[in-house]
Amino acid sequence: MAGQFEATTEINRPVEEVFAFLADGTNDPEFSPRVQKITKTPQGPTAVGTVFTSTVKDAGMKTGREFRITEFEAPHRIRWTEISKNLVTADQGGYDLEATGPATTRVRIFNALEGHGIGKLLVGFALVAARKDAPAFGQRIKAAVEAS
Repeated sequence: MAGQFEATTEINRPVEEVFAFLADGTNDPEFSPRVQKITKTPQGPTAVGTVFTSTVKDAGMKTGREFRITEFEAPHRIRWTEISKNLVTADQGGYDLEATGPATTRVRIFNALEGHGIGKLLVGFALVAARKDAPAFGQRIKAAVEAS
């Protein structure tokens, strides 16, 4: 069972600032407690083809993750795909940003999860957990951006 979760939040910052914060994927640990370490290749500005490599901890297990940026349209849209081989992956994900005022931005994040091998049995549990956490995840993004 594959499926998607998403969260939407309003951030009290201009869309360009929010986009810059989210585009720098090395900020992810500031709002995603599961991300323990993250690096970017190549160094420099994020663009289509940039790869973020992270160590995450889910359900007590550490795994390595790699995400490639597939679309990058400043300041409104970022898309990625997971290129690592794990039991459950985010085959598609992204941010959609919309200015809702001169200093406010609506952000939507989503990830479409897919199970592989035995992960096909686990993806449903991962989706339930992600959907349950989605509102809090949106609030953590808001707090991290506004504190930056």
